[in-house]
Amino acid sequence: MKLYKRSIVSAVLGSLLVLMGGCSSSILVEEWSDPSFHEAPLNKVLVIAVRKDLSRRQIWEDAFSSELSQYGVQATSSYRLFPDMLPDTSQVIKAVQENGFDGVLVTRLLLPDTSSDYVESSVTTQHERRYNFRTGYYTYYKQYVQHPGYVESLVTKRRSIDVWVTRNEGRIIWSAEGNTPELGTVEAVRNDIAGLVVPELARLEIINSKR
Repeated sequence: MKLYKRSIVSAVLGSLLVLMGGCSSSILVEEWSDPSFHEAPLNKVLVIAVRKDLSRRQIWEDAFSSELSQYGVQATSSYRLFPDMLPDTSQVIKAVQENGFDGVLVTRLLLPDTSSDYVESSVTTQHERRYNFRTGYYTYYKQYVQHPGYVESLVTKRRSIDVWVTRNEGRIIWSAEGNTPELGTVEAVRNDIAGLVVPELARLEIINSKR
């Protein structure tokens, strides 16, 4: 139980320290799963999105809860139990014990990756025509335009997704990092990152593998 408490403390408190800020446009990287996990699939999961903004928290939690429910998981968004603010460690532990959650899914923002690319200078050709009032004809001109090189910064938003099992002493059994855009609706999040994560959990039989 002590290890379980430490696991939840690490997941929740570590998350709170992070700076907040169709076809899927997201990708999963740094995926890891516990090869020793051969237990029954998770059936009842508490979903926690570590976001200070309540509306963003609701969007992400409901998206994962909705997708998990498609696989028969009883998923509960944490804001339904704690509507005013993110639960602290003791509140999470108490919620797990009182509601019989056998799993916890935690998603949180990570610091974004910023990369810079140098775009080479280029030359383009422009054609112009001018009316010559003296001759009554148009004269055509061609001129070259120099475009200087510049540095273009690319920002990739990153999120971690961790899945914990609460049985016995508790431990993390799956983790990945999602590179995603900032999505604004439950349906967009569900179709994007949640739509990548949850089927992967089903494939690994961490949750029920059948819809």
